[in-house]
Order: sequence, then C-alpha cells, then structure tokens
Amino acid sequence: MQQPNKDRFRHRDLNWLSFNERVLQEATDKLNPLYERMKFLAIFSSNLDEYFRVRVSQLRQMKRVKKSIRKKLALRPSKITKQIIQEVKNQQDAFGDIYNKEIIPELAINGIHILDAEHYSKAHRKFADSYFNEKIEKHIKPIMLDLKKENELFLENSVLYFLVTFQNENKLGVVNIPVEHCGRFVMIDDVTDEHSITYLDEIIRHEAFKIFPENDITGIYEIKLSRDAELYIDDIYEGVLAEKIYTSLKQRTDGQPTRLLYDAEMPKDIQKKVRKLLKLGKIDMMPGGQYHNFKDFFSFPDPTNNKDLHFKKLPALPHNTLDKSKNYFEDIAKKDQSLHFPYMSFSYVERFVEMAANDEKVTEISISLYRVADESELTSSLMKALDNGKRVTVFVEAKARFDEKNNISWGRKFEEKGANVIYSYPKVKVHSKIMLISRQEGDENVKYAYIGTGNFNAETSAIYCDHAIFTANKNITKELHRLFKVLEGELIIPREKNLLISPFSTRQEFVKLIYNEIENAREGKKAKITAKMNSLEDEEMIDLLYKASDAGVEIRMLIRGFTCLIPGVKGLSENIYITSVVDRFLEHGRIYIFENGGDELMFYGSADWMNRNLDRRIEVISPVLDEDIKKEFKEILNIQLRDNVKARIQDPEESNTYVERKKGEKEIRSQYEIYNYLKKKHKS
Repeated sequence: MQQPNKDRFRHRDLNWLSFNERVLQEATDKLNPLYERMKFLAIFSSNLDEYFRVRVSQLRQMKRVKKSIRKKLALRPSKITKQIIQEVKNQQDAFGDIYNKEIIPELAINGIHILDAEHYSKAHRKFADSYFNEKIEKHIKPIMLDLKKENELFLENSVLYFLVTFQNENKLGVVNIPVEHCGRFVMIDDVTDEHSITYLDEIIRHEAFKIFPENDITGIYEIKLSRDAELYIDDIYEGVLAEKIYTSLKQRTDGQPTRLLYDAEMPKDIQKKVRKLLKLGKIDMMPGGQYHNFKDFFSFPDPTNNKDLHFKKLPALPHNTLDKSKNYFEDIAKKDQSLHFPYMSFSYVERFVEMAANDEKVTEISISLYRVADESELTSSLMKALDNGKRVTVFVEAKARFDEKNNISWGRKFEEKGANVIYSYPKVKVHSKIMLISRQEGDENVKYAYIGTGNFNAETSAIYCDHAIFTANKNITKELHRLFKVLEGELIIPREKNLLISPFSTRQEFVKLIYNEIENAREGKKAKITAKMNSLEDEEMIDLLYKASDAGVEIRMLIRGFTCLIPGVKGLSENIYITSVVDRFLEHGRIYIFENGGDELMFYGSADWMNRNLDRRIEVISPVLDEDIKKEFKEILNIQLRDNVKARIQDPEESNTYVERKKGEKEIRSQYEIYNYLKKKHKS
C-alpha cells in the first residue's frame, strides 16, 4: 500500500471513501423516489462492508510487515487506517441523520411505520410473542459466557448478533439474529390503513427474557463483525518485492476480524470486555447506530404498492437489427452490431449463444466467464452446445472476489458435460469479457466475436451500464482466437496489432497514444484525450497525464469510482477536468478516445487504468472500427460528459460538488438522456 506523494497522488483508499460519499448523496437527493433512496443507503452499507473486508484488511496485514520493508515502501498503514476510521465515522453520522431525520419521517407520511419494541402496542406485543414462538425461536442459538473463565467467542462475518448484559456482571449473553432464515423485516398485522413494519431485531429484543430466562437483563446491544476476505498484496506489489512481503508475514488466519460495528450506547466497560473476547484493537472498534447491516434495505417491503415510491420502469429497448434478426451470423457478417446495457436486454447475448448452440455450422464456442450467474439462459445454452457436439472452451476465473465458489461449481458442471474448462493461473486473473464462435461456412471457417465491458451475467446487466460489440472483423477475430490459444496454453503471446491485451500490450499502447497527443500539442495541433473508466490508480499513467496536461493536451475524464490523480492543480494538472456520475445505474463501461491529429481513435473494453488491469490481468481493449458505432459511442459519452444533474466534480478538495447547470442550459440527466437517445436511434 504505497503512501502517496500528497502533491501528486491521492491515496486510493481515502479517495474511495469520497466515491462512497457520492452514493450517500443519492440517499438525500429528492430526485430519487423514497424506496430508491433507501436502496442507496443499502448500497453504501454493502460497499463499506466489502471495503473493510478487503482494503482495510490489507492495511491491517501491512502493519505486520517488517519495519525495514515498510520503510522502504514508505508504508504508513496505521496513519491511513486512522484517517479511514475518522472519515467512515463522519459518513456514518451523516447516514444516521439521513435515516432518522429524512427516511423514517417520509415513510410515515406514506403510511409506513417502522416500529421498535419500545413502542409496541398491546396488539403488537401479542403479535411479536406469537411470531417469535412460531418462526424465530427454532433458529436462535444463544451463548452464555462466564467472564470469570477463559472464553473463546467466534462471530461469523457480517452476521448480526445481540450482546446481552445482565445484573450479574460476570456474565455476557450473545444471541444471533437469524436474518437468513426469517428475513430482516416483519410486517405486523394492523387494523388501521397504516402499515407497521418492525425489524426482526426488535422482536428478538422484545422476547430476550425468554432466551435468557434465569437472568436479569440490563442491556441489549447489536454488534456485527467484518472479517477479511483475502490478502491481496499481489494486486499492488509484484515479483521479488511481493515475495519479501509474504515472507515477512506470519502465517495468517483466514477471516481475520477487521471491524466490529457496535451500538454506540454500549457502555465503555462492556466495549472493553468485547474487545478482549474477540482479541481486537481499539482501532478495530467502530461505534454505530442501533441497527447494522443496512444492506438488508434492498428487501424492505412496500405494502402500499405505490409506484411513486420507486423509479419508473424503463422497458428494455429493441435493437433495430438484432430484434428482427433470424440469423445473427448473417447480420454480424454484414456489419458490426453494438449493445448498451441496461438500456437494451442481455437476452440478445443469450440468444446469440442459443443460436450458436443449435446451428449445425457452428463447430466451436470459446468464452471467458468472470462472474457466473447462479442459473442463466447463457449457461443452459452452453450445456446445449455440448449436447449438440460442439467443442466448448470455458475459461473460468476462480479468483473473482466473493464469486469463487459459484464460478468453480459451474466449472465442474461444464467439465462433467465434456467442456474444455480452464481455470485462472496463480497471480493472474482473466477479467476480459470475450466470446468467440467458429462457424464452418463452405470451405471457410468464419469467426464471430463478442467483446464487452461487462460480465456475462443477466442479473448485473440490468443495473450496470456497459457496452458490447458483435463483430466478424477478421483482424479482431484472428487476434481474439490467438488470445484464447494463449489461455489454453498453446501459445505464449497473442501477437496482437489491433487489440490491446493485458498484460502484453495494453500499457505500451496507451503510453504511445498519450505521447502522440503530447507531441501533437507541442507542434500546435489540436490534442485531446477523453477517457471514461471506473478507477484510475496507475502512477505511470497518471504521471503521463500530468505531462500531457503540462504540454497543453486537453484531458476530459469521467471516473465513477476512485482516482489517485489530483485534477485542476495549476502547474500540474490544470488541463485535466474530471467528473463522476452516480445515478440509478452503476456506470461500468470503459471508453478511451484520442484526438490523433484529427484522425480520432476510439477504444473500449474491460480495463481501467489501474496497475492490476494493465499488468496482472488478462484484459481486452478493442478499437471501435465501425464508423456508425464509433459515432454512437461518442454520442453516449458526450451525453455523460454534459451531465448537469447527477455529475459531481472531482476537484483537489474532494468536495463532491454537483456540476452547476448554467442559466438557460438544458437539464441533462445522462442515464435518462442516453435511454431516450437510443430509443430514438433504434426506433428509426
């Protein structure tokens, strides 16, 4: 974890918190319907959980690296962790205000009341008593701790528990809140037109005397422990340096605690006892509100069926060619075809695989799967292709964070069916979203490619903004075929001239493209770089962008997540302007445009400008060669760059200020404008 030069680079983990603040801003934005604002609270909470499991976990591990190595790398994990904890505390305070002062009152205005046990009526208490006996009690696993003896307490990752204190100070009770069995929210039968909802937590709180019948309860406090997901040192350090770091670490225990979130009302002496039980440091303790795991608000019930409380549905748009196509291969052979999710349906991709599975001329299907859905039309079609005697090669990423188990499970299913299944290599992830289909057309073996920015996953395609192109361009398909041969171990390098493939050529080609703009600027030619990505971290790329800015290259960037580049600093980055769009859908696509002296070059694909994407993952960035599609991509990108409703400026102060709409300027909420643009274009 490199300590940034304050004048040149931001710390990625600190700037990531700025991104999550933008998510929190969406929970306050009245442009979003009430239930959508609650979902943004859920997204904020879910993001933060993963952040502590991965990023903060890595900082904690770095604290155990030998001081001599930490000094060499300018590592200051304790300082960064303290800054993180303080900023997270500020954000959680804001979170509590939004929930208590905005969400709860607005729910009440709409006739929806969240009840706590303290305010149960006689009828509510009767309901809670019955519900506990019938639905909850069988899933409760209480633990009684005698503090006069040695105790070991294990809390599962992200599971909610109550810590219960008693009149007898030598005893502590721990009881699970079985959300996985009972759900988080319970509708209470009510005789009025109003709707009462209670947390599962509150029913258990109300019935706690039944769980610990022989003890006088003095306090009940909710707690949640986050455990690390995995150690990802090699995401940042490589080669001998990585090995030195690993050697300096003692054998680690998987799932080491990284944060205990606890009710801030918990007395300090109880906090101390819990810390001792769980072997935590002070820095691992995070005070919070009465409730945790707000990601459960994804499933918060709406008993009103009031459409105004939710986003209006945006029906998937028909593709003007593929929607009417009876044979995708014929239409793709004539012309490249583009897709834009979630504005268009992922079913076009599924239909393509289905056609391939049933087409007698198709001989082979190769695909890389990074995050596999539990069940999908796509995986079913791949199975069908195997039944029909096609050769199917599936590259399964075994290290896709939090999806490892599901991916490996699917890999085994494909293997059992006879597919050629290849799993990821040590220290290399396959992050590209690519598919190649071989079809025997007369004497020629014709190849059809699909290259996208998003995963082959119908569920995520409904909420992630991504781009994809079907092509039969021989230069592209030939190079993609060679890449699959590399993945299969038959070639060492893909020898590409058109595609940019990490870790073979992506960095080198992007460096050349940026230097070309620098030279053009120095010669007085128009020089411009426009780039959209999820995150920007790589210091070599950032230094080059600073150099380009100094040379007079106009640099316009759209970065949804974190950036280590500091824009708008005189003498360093004054020609770099960055905005971030956080809205209804998650911006996930990557598009890169270089002015190239008037002969504009456009690329899209799976790689951000992060060192892991450039050097340690298999990524594919493709040129956009079809002029119509190039125009379409540029129109979409320009709409996003002009967003004056949901775009925030990434300035040196990290203020997350919204882009100001000038007087008389049209209101542009880019995701809706893009939907309307594509609707009009594909209708014609």
